[in-house]
Amino acid sequence: MGDRVINKQGLIFLTLTSLILVLSVYYVTMPNELLLTTNSSYLQGDEKEKTVSKEEIDVSITNTSVVETMKSVLQDERTKLMTELNAKLIDKNLSAEEKNNVYEEIKIMNKIETMESDIEKKIKNEFGYDCFVKVKDDVIEVVINSEKHDTNLAVKIMSLIEKDYDNMYISVSFKA
Repeated sequence: MGDRVINKQGLIFLTLTSLILVLSVYYVTMPNELLLTTNSSYLQGDEKEKTVSKEEIDVSITNTSVVETMKSVLQDERTKLMTELNAKLIDKNLSAEEKNNVYEEIKIMNKIETMESDIEKKIKNEFGYDCFVKVKDDVIEVVINSEKHDTNLAVKIMSLIEKDYDNMYISVSFKA
C-alpha cells in the first residue's frame, strides 16, 4: 500500500510539471502580434496607444500541414485532460485510492506521449519525414506528411515500429 500512495513531493512535482506544460502550450499558441505589441509598449515607456485603421492592418495566414494541425489538436486535448486529472489529484473529497487511480492515468498518459515521441523521432531519423503518431489502446496511428502515397515506405515504417511494439496494430497513412 505504501508504494501506491502519492507522496507530497510527487504531487507537487506533478502539479508544477503540468503547470509548466499548460503555460508552454499557452505561450506557443499565443499570436506573435500580441507579444510584439506588449514588448514594444514596455520598451517605449508610457506612450499613448495608437489607433489603427482597417487599412493599416496586415493579415498573414500561414499554411500549416495536416500533421502539424493534428499534433496541435492532440496536444490541446491532452493538456485539457491533464488539467482535469491534476484538479482531481488536489481534490480533498477524493479518497486515496481514487487519487492513486488518477495518478496511474497520468503515468499511462506520460508513457503514451513518450512512445509517440520516440516513434516520431525514429521515422524522422530513418526516413526524413515529419509525421503524426497517436497511440490509443493497442493501435498506433501514423500519418506521414507527404503527398506521395508510397506503399513500400508504409511497409518499412510498419516494420520499424514493429521492432519495438510487436503486439500492436499499426496504421500508416499519407497526407500533406
